[in-house]
Amino acid sequence: MTAIAPLSAHRRRPLLWLLALAGPLRWRLLLAALAGAVTTAAGIALLGASGFLIARAAEHPGVTALTIAVVTVRALGVGRGLFRYLERLISHDVAFRVLGDVRVRIYRRLAALAPAGLRPLRSGDLLARLVSDVDSTQDLFVRGVVPVAAAAVAGGGAVAACAFLLAPAAGALALGLLVAGVLLPALSSALARSAGRRTAEARGTVAARVVDALSGAAELHAFGAQDRALAKVAEADAELAAQTRRGAFIQAAGAGLGSLAAGVTVWAVLLLGVVAVEGGTLGRVPLAVLALTALAAFEAVAALPTAAAQLAETRGGAARIIDVLDAPDPVAEPSRPLPPPEPVLTVRLRDVRARYTPDGPFVVDGVDLDLTPGRRVALVGPSGAGKSTVAALLLRFLDPAGGTITLNGADLTAYDPDEVRRLIGGCPQDPHIFDSTVRENLRLARPGATDADMADAAARARLLPWIESLPDGWDTPVGVHGAAMSGGERRRLALARALLADPALMILDEPTAHLDRPTAAELTADLLRATRGRAILLITHDLTGLEEIDEIVVLDGGQVVQRGTHTELAARPGLYRTLWEHTAQAEYAGL
Repeated sequence: MTAIAPLSAHRRRPLLWLLALAGPLRWRLLLAALAGAVTTAAGIALLGASGFLIARAAEHPGVTALTIAVVTVRALGVGRGLFRYLERLISHDVAFRVLGDVRVRIYRRLAALAPAGLRPLRSGDLLARLVSDVDSTQDLFVRGVVPVAAAAVAGGGAVAACAFLLAPAAGALALGLLVAGVLLPALSSALARSAGRRTAEARGTVAARVVDALSGAAELHAFGAQDRALAKVAEADAELAAQTRRGAFIQAAGAGLGSLAAGVTVWAVLLLGVVAVEGGTLGRVPLAVLALTALAAFEAVAALPTAAAQLAETRGGAARIIDVLDAPDPVAEPSRPLPPPEPVLTVRLRDVRARYTPDGPFVVDGVDLDLTPGRRVALVGPSGAGKSTVAALLLRFLDPAGGTITLNGADLTAYDPDEVRRLIGGCPQDPHIFDSTVRENLRLARPGATDADMADAAARARLLPWIESLPDGWDTPVGVHGAAMSGGERRRLALARALLADPALMILDEPTAHLDRPTAAELTADLLRATRGRAILLITHDLTGLEEIDEIVVLDGGQVVQRGTHTELAARPGLYRTLWEHTAQAEYAGL
């Protein structure tokens, strides 16, 4: 990809950032502008030549006197279409190449930011930035750069041609072109600038609320909140419609004023020409050529006011893209990372603190952990206690704001994040099941895995009997988000993925979430059996099956409030015993 200036330098000039991306394509862009200029000039010359042909034919000359004009009209007609095709072909090629570059950049940035760096962005708004805002970048090249360059060249040529015929008329034409091609686009751009940014933001809000409503449709219906959700969608849609109408009004006003400027200018040129004919300084045939050339010259600038208003929205979309690309890194990449550590890992956390924003509260505050080969540690506590944040720290999705995390004695932040994640992995809290087959969903963990490797991992996760019972076995589609699977089967598939990846330290983040209690108890027993002999960090609010854990660390408000074995913690007053009693009551009630 193209190396350009830091994004922070382009925050106030997002269109210049897009132009910088097209730097390696400048010759293509120049060729497109040249083709556009030739196209526009051919259109102007075509109307002027046609005027000459009609006016000269009215004088009934010999056929040979019209031959050159006839051939010229035909050549200009054919050439105009040919060069228009070339201009469209080359300008769209540049636009799509830049669009592809922007899309790759934003995807790579999102991969680096996920998951901790994406917390401020709602999924629907992020989708709008990925699709609508990125797509709008092509307008800069198709409607901005090429038409402006073509208008400057062709318009200047038209003025020069008119100056050869009648200087005062050329002056009037130049003034009219400046009004329609410079003043009106600048005015349209100024009026549409704030509307363009608000339109892009409103589109993101609509997308966010629609995605939220669709994702939570079942819950909204269950609690009778669908009307409120739809009202919020309608409110956001009304704001988007209002901003769109404002933008459309600015574009329409610019186009109307451009037509007015063209009409006034043509009348002025015509009147000056008539005066010159009466004074004997201009012939009747040149008058027709002069008037029609002036009329055709406005083809070069007619679209510029509308394009300027449209580019204001492109500017807003580009600014929102830069906001994502310029988001602060949740983790710092070491300039000289240490070589990958040995697969036998010892991970230690000492007085670790973490927060998601520089001035935000600590969500983890003073946590100590020892994760050695074969040791099983469980993090328990109420929701929001900081359990998943500890997992994010270990996976290098977030850097600590204080304290130290060491990997085989070296600071964890001194290693390349991808190398760390090859050795530390496991089951996320909400594993994603892709709309593909069982085989492809499992192979995601290790693309080069053999069928025997996958069967072994599935067997250890106690998923293999279910796979073998399917009509198409491993090639059975699982549906969107695993809709064809039960909750327990989805969790077991996630466990099989983790076993197939075979990390040295396995983090199991809420592996029994959203499961009924008997299924949760069964799955907990299975995962503890399947992971025996390796370092395990089990993050859970479900205390079922923790008797086999070596150490239980109880978090509350980001701080360690208790630690010990299940027997020790259940025997003394504290948060763990309170949680354990609630678990026991739920089991007794059959929940």
